[in-house]
Amino acid sequence: MSDEHKFNFSEEERLEQEQHKDEEKQINKDKAVEDKKDAIRKDAQGLFISVKTFLHELLDFRDDTDRDATIAAIKADIPFKGATAWILICSIFVASIGLNANSTAVVIGAMLISPLMGPILGVGMSIALNDIDTLRKSLINLATMIVLSLLTAYLFFKFFPSADLMTNELFGRTKPDLRDVLIAFFGGAALIIARTKKGTIASVIFGVAIATALMPPLCTAGYGLAHDWEVFIGAMYLFTINTIFIALATFIVLKVLGFPMLKYANSKKRKRIAQLASLIAILVMAPAIWTFMNFITQSGLDGDYQKFIEDEVKSNNELWYQNAIPHWEDKEIVLYINGEVSDAMVADLNNEIKTYDKIKDFKLIIKGNKNRSFDKISDAYDRAIKDLDQKDNIINGLQSQIEDLQKNITNLNKQIESKSSDQNSVSFTSLSRDAKIKFSDLESFGYAKMLESKDFINIDTVSVANVRWKVKLTDSIVFSKERDLQKWLKNELKVDTVFIKRN
Repeated sequence: MSDEHKFNFSEEERLEQEQHKDEEKQINKDKAVEDKKDAIRKDAQGLFISVKTFLHELLDFRDDTDRDATIAAIKADIPFKGATAWILICSIFVASIGLNANSTAVVIGAMLISPLMGPILGVGMSIALNDIDTLRKSLINLATMIVLSLLTAYLFFKFFPSADLMTNELFGRTKPDLRDVLIAFFGGAALIIARTKKGTIASVIFGVAIATALMPPLCTAGYGLAHDWEVFIGAMYLFTINTIFIALATFIVLKVLGFPMLKYANSKKRKRIAQLASLIAILVMAPAIWTFMNFITQSGLDGDYQKFIEDEVKSNNELWYQNAIPHWEDKEIVLYINGEVSDAMVADLNNEIKTYDKIKDFKLIIKGNKNRSFDKISDAYDRAIKDLDQKDNIINGLQSQIEDLQKNITNLNKQIESKSSDQNSVSFTSLSRDAKIKFSDLESFGYAKMLESKDFINIDTVSVANVRWKVKLTDSIVFSKERDLQKWLKNELKVDTVFIKRN
């Protein structure tokens, strides 16, 4: 083999070895990248597992549940008789008085002593556990409580003096909205979670009793029975919302916790009871869902309506806004505007309302007052200004005459005083005016010099002030003021003795 052939062969081997090394480096590099990705993936998976474990330990409350004690405690609160009935009557009276007196603190106290929550929890639990007997007892006791509460509140607001006044506390229980739904649901959920926990959290029970406010709507409904049926309907609507959503929250929590359903020996009866309980559950949840959706819809309508009125009507300098009335069922908004509204403005408002998603289909009815057009109002304003100017001129003339008369009276008083007093006396006008300024409680003030003889031979001249004070002053205050007045008069009159005589 020639030297040239050997050289070429060695060069090919070298190139092949270098290429092999490069491939090995690339493989090692790819492997390192994959190892790094696997490590990151494992770390991420470990972090996810750690977070999941943390959240599970933080939020899971099934291990801390005492099922038997929870069921026994709820069943124990369902019966309504004896002391429970009297507690309810007393709490209704307390709540009614608090609502009538517009006292939030009294109403809160009534909520804390009310036993209404027991049968409501019983309804939710019995549906969740398929316990038709407990459901029947709960409904009967709840109905009895409602009737007794309404009767008690009705008697108070019907016959108690001045109990027919509609206070803010009463009015606030007649207009339920989406917030009341959320408060009832989450309050009921907090309550049943607290009841299922080993060692019931009493503070949660008290807090839920205050937040869900079952008592005030019933008392307000009693007021409505006595004076206003619309108030009765609104208050009972709020009470129904609270009741349904507390029971619904109880049902859901017990289902999540996996409370065992009641079993019956007779399979047909068990099946029939399960179907009946399911039907009742659907009947309870259906109005709850309808109410919730209705509130969401109404809240959206209210929000867009208020925003339209604020942004497009009240803030429009070309409109003199007076009032607006929405008719939700007819999908109409009636605007009352002072003055005439141009066709261009009407078209602009109709275009603007279409930009609001919830009320874009509403018909806008604009009622302007043609008798209050801008020009006419401007003319009326100008006439009023002229009349005011004329009256101001008359008042100024009369004021000048009054000031002249006051000056004349002052001069006459000074002339009278100069004739009836010696050169050393002070002006009574100045003295009385200064006395009134210094002693504002004076009703009247008189001053004179009196001749006095202690031995019926020698005669002295003494100063006497005759005063009358405001009736509201006490004797101790009057004595104190008379001492100050006496001291002041001595200094003003430059005398040693001044007698104060009180009328």
